[in-house]
Amino acid sequence: MSDALVAEARSDFGKGAARRLRRDGKVPAVVYGHGITPIHIALDAHTLRLTLRKKVTSLEIVLNGKTETVAPRDLQIDPVTRGIEHVDLVYVTAAEAASLAREAVEAHARQEEASAAAIAHAESKAAARADADAANVGDAPASSSNDSSDAPAGESAE
Repeated sequence: MSDALVAEARSDFGKGAARRLRRDGKVPAVVYGHGITPIHIALDAHTLRLTLRKKVTSLEIVLNGKTETVAPRDLQIDPVTRGIEHVDLVYVTAAEAASLAREAVEAHARQEEASAAAIAHAESKAAARADADAANVGDAPASSSNDSSDAPAGESAE
């Protein structure tokens, strides 16, 4: 239960109410889904930011003493301050939460494979480039500053 976010039900709506919540360190949110009427809540901004910093697929909120499993659906972030302005949460069942977590793990594994392949490709290109540069340095003819003829090979500059 320590991992659950504590939600406070809110009854005032609108721009002014949302600004008051944000000034008090809270984020306005709405929870909906599965045919249940939407519930307007407020979450602690700092705790929510720390929770969403990790790649979460579902999270638990405590509302009126009852723990609910929800998933973030939409997140509105201020473009200047990078603070969370509003979050939409949707109810999920335990089976849906497990499915979301499994999909996230698979997507993360695919992303890690792609990153590892890109790193290996970049390393092989860098090694080939270093080998080519080393071969060019050893094969480069020594140029002297006295030989400044513009004549093609085979012709002498007389």
